[in-house]
Amino acid sequence: MVEMMKVRKAAQIKAVADLAREIWNEHFVSIIGQAQVDYMLERFQSAAAIREQIAAGYEYYLVSDGGRYAGYFALVPARTKRAVQLSKIYVRHAQRGRGLGKAILAFADAYCIERGIGRLWLTVNRHNAGSIAFYERMGFTKAKRLVRKIGGGFVMDDYKMVKRSLGS
Repeated sequence: MVEMMKVRKAAQIKAVADLAREIWNEHFVSIIGQAQVDYMLERFQSAAAIREQIAAGYEYYLVSDGGRYAGYFALVPARTKRAVQLSKIYVRHAQRGRGLGKAILAFADAYCIERGIGRLWLTVNRHNAGSIAFYERMGFTKAKRLVRKIGGGFVMDDYKMVKRSLGS
């Protein structure tokens, strides 16, 4: 049974950081390289970074599948309440292909509908072809290309993808 649990406790934050380290190292090294993975994990997905993000309004969720943590995601409501960013969506390699990504997106859709929010959006590395194809199958469209310096000499080269007409 799949369960989404809102992250509130220190142990849950640590579980998210541990999942991030595992998932990022198995998936993103081939896309952005080990040095950028290490930099981004420390800067954006360490326990300290996750605590700061939660304090700033991010809502992290752990995904449990059969009683075992299988992944995590984060939702970030816009101040205007008209959009929600799906800031993170990551599933362990061994548990992909079991419908967990679809379950996460259904949860995010329901979150938007309950709040009358009309737009869900995310960013995805433009070289992450498998994820882009998945998001397109789930109703997202590419809105624009985003290239952002993130420090340490690294750049995020993403697409912003948007899914409309959820809760409006």
